[in-house]
Amino acid sequence: MGRPIHFEVHVDDMERAQKFYGEVFGWKFEDWSEYAGIPYFGAATGGENELGINGALMQRQGPSPAQNQPLSGYACTMGIEDYDSTEAKILSHGGKVALPKHALPGMAWQGYYMDTEGNIFGIHQPDKNAK
Repeated sequence: MGRPIHFEVHVDDMERAQKFYGEVFGWKFEDWSEYAGIPYFGAATGGENELGINGALMQRQGPSPAQNQPLSGYACTMGIEDYDSTEAKILSHGGKVALPKHALPGMAWQGYYMDTEGNIFGIHQPDKNAK
């Protein structure tokens, strides 16, 4: 079985992307550019004992995604505790709504957003009372 163990978010502006993900989700970054040969910052997304994976921000090697096109690649979804406050942080730090908050009945609140680099990601707040 192939389980995801790492992700990479392709970015145009590394400083802007680090600020966005650091301030919205509390990610911490370490410069791995020398190893990668391009601007590449490892992203610690939580503690060692927390469910989830770590990843990286890497310098985009081609054009940014075109607006209003189907997703090409994977959409990463972040588990969160408070949907509305997380959405407010996303929007106040330059993110945009891609698919508004909606209920996954009996499971959670889910929505999708565009980061400052044009990438789509999801947020997911477990709530068995979601309808």
